Parts: sequence; C-alpha cells; structure tokens
Amino acid sequence: MGSRIFRDTAVGANPSTASLGAARKVGGTVDLPLLLVMIATLVFGLLMVFSASWDFSLAVYGEPMRMFNRQLLWLAIGLVVAFLLSRVDYHDWRRLSVFALVGTIALLAMVLFVNEMRLGAVRTLLGGSIQPSELAKVVTVIYLAVWLHSKREQLHDIQWGLIPLAVILGTIGGLIYVQPDLSATATVFLLGGLLFFLAGGDLKQIAFLLLLALLVGFLVVQVSATGQERVGAYLDGIKDPTQSSYHVRRSFEAIVKGGWFGVGIGRANTKLTGLPVPPTDSIFAVITEELGLLGAFGTVGLYVLLVWRGLRIARNAPDLLGSLLASGLTFWIATEAVVNMLVMVGLMPFAGNALPFISAGGSNMVASLAAIGILMNVSRQSEPETPGEEWRNFGATVDLRGRNRRRGLSRFIRS
Repeated sequence: MGSRIFRDTAVGANPSTASLGAARKVGGTVDLPLLLVMIATLVFGLLMVFSASWDFSLAVYGEPMRMFNRQLLWLAIGLVVAFLLSRVDYHDWRRLSVFALVGTIALLAMVLFVNEMRLGAVRTLLGGSIQPSELAKVVTVIYLAVWLHSKREQLHDIQWGLIPLAVILGTIGGLIYVQPDLSATATVFLLGGLLFFLAGGDLKQIAFLLLLALLVGFLVVQVSATGQERVGAYLDGIKDPTQSSYHVRRSFEAIVKGGWFGVGIGRANTKLTGLPVPPTDSIFAVITEELGLLGAFGTVGLYVLLVWRGLRIARNAPDLLGSLLASGLTFWIATEAVVNMLVMVGLMPFAGNALPFISAGGSNMVASLAAIGILMNVSRQSEPETPGEEWRNFGATVDLRGRNRRRGLSRFIRS
C-alpha cells in the first residue's frame, strides 16, 4: 500500500494543518505537578546550600555569604532561561541544534586553549564561572534527539546510524575527557546510547555500542591515573568500608551521625571538620546528617517525582522528537542525581556529578533549568492521554522487542 506506519505528526501529509495544530497547542498549560516539584526542589536546594556553604565560603573566599549569593544569582539566570525555553517551540531546535552543537564544541576547545587550572583539572572559563561540560550534556541530548529523529528511517544502516553517532559522541566526549572529566564523558556516551535505543536503533548495533563502550572504559581506566585511583579506592571500599577514599569515609561519618531524623538544619559538624566541598559534591551527605535518612529519602522522592513527570510528558508528546527530547533530558537529570547519591554512599567510583537543582554551582543549575524549560514546552504542546502516532508505534516497537526473542523490531515498517 506504500503508506508509512511511522510518520511525523509535526511534518505530515498536510504541513499547513500540522503547523496550525502545533501553533494551537503551543499555548497550552505547563505541567503543574512538575512545576510544583521544581519549586519544592529549588527552595530545598537553597536552604541546604545556605547551611552547607557558610563555613566553606568563609574559608575559601573570606565571605560567608558569597556562595549562597552567587547561587541566588545563578538561580535567577536559570529561571529566566527556563521561562524563555518554555516559550520556544521545541520543533525550532531542528534549525538551532547545529548552531548549539558547534558553539558547545567551540567552548570545550576554548577551555583547553585558556588552560584555566582549578582543583587539578582544566574545565572552566571566566575564573571558574562557566563549565562548558555541563552545557555539553544538554546540547548532546538536544542535537541527538533532532539528528536521530531526522535519520530514524535509516538507523538500521550502520553508515547512517552507528558510525555517525560514534563520531558525534567521540568528538564531544573526547574534548571533555582531556580536561579530564571522566564522569561527564561517561554521561555523554550513556545518553547517546539511550537515545539511539529510544529512537529505534538496531539492537545489534546497540549491543556492539555497549561492548565497545565497556572496552573503551576499561582501556581508559588502565591508562588514566585518575581512573585507576578512583576504581581502586572503590574496590577497596566495597571490601572494607574503612578502606574507602577519604571523601567517602567522611560521607559515611555524616550519614551515621544523622541517623533517622538528623541533627537539625545548620547543626551538622562534619561539614566543618573536613568533609570535602560540602556545598557542591558532598551536599547529599550534609542533607543526610542534618535531616537524617528520612530527609535523604525525601530528596530521592523529589527526583522520583521529577522523573515520573518527565516520562509522562515524553509519553504524551505529540511526536517522536518531543518524546526523545523529554525522555533524554529527564534521564540526564536522573543520571546526575543517582550518580551523586551513589558516590556518597560508596556504591560507585567517585565522580564529580552535581546534585541537580541542589548543589551549589552555576553551570549545572542553568543547564538543568534549561532542560526543565524544554520539558515544559513539550508538555504545553501535548494532549494528555493522547500521545502522537509516532510515539504509539514506537512504544509498540519497544514492547515487541521485549516479547519477541527471535528478532528485534527496530526499523520503520511499511505496509
């Protein structure tokens, strides 16, 4: 019959009708549960940064309120960015994604050229104010979502699927790795593989990509002194927690002191006696000491709610592009949060991932809020309980992958 089962609802047989539909739906309401979760998380984050940064900021900058004041500034900038992106039709990223990617690669190269050394790594610009690797994670999701959507009918072909994907991820990941920033590099590759799968990539290519990633990761650890140190400390800690790295041991100390209900906001002393960077990487340990395990579970609950709403938005997106953007950005935020918390309890090798919306830091805050802005725009164009045709067929394809053990259904079906 020659009709395609998979079709783009935004670019269909009648472009004018699709455009009018998109224009009509773009004025919809934002996802209220997601908005409420974000408000709660941001307010909670400000409270914890205020508590965790006072002594650290005094010792490092000579001003006890400097980190908190900067966090307020970055939060304001991030909220403006989120609002603007929530008003920009996410379909416009089909035109803007290339410029965003080129600009991000230029910033990553500039980091190496400027060679601004901070804490043993070259990762920042403008005196540590900007960390392009955080921007790179968001831009990677956006560009890959657009690229995979445009090439969705050819993803089964290795020349249009795996090879270009490897080039894109290799360029971005390579520039981040030489900083060095191993955790950000791994995050970029993880997001690339996930989006390739969600877009309908061939399962054989995905398996090959996974094996290749494991091999490359193993080789990186063998030649990287930082990687060897972190993996070695992690393995020692698994065998005997008292042999964990200093950072993890101090985190354990904070968690034990917190107990079930915590010592109270502002009353933790581990942050005053050597817990490394309590307002940033270690803020989850501060939360657990001051609010106890109940506070830690509550923090996890906030991210669970955020992921639930993000995936709900992806499920109800009007087309595959919106689904890929929403799911990719949601999984990125979830990955950052999970890695940060697992590191603090010794269940992963040390990584410098921030706790999104809570850790002190401008680049991660602005990038995370930018992701929320794009999610909000997708939600404004969605029709609840009426996902787009592309998403329905894609969901069926993924479901059949799990049920049919003989072969994977990763191609676009024609009748």
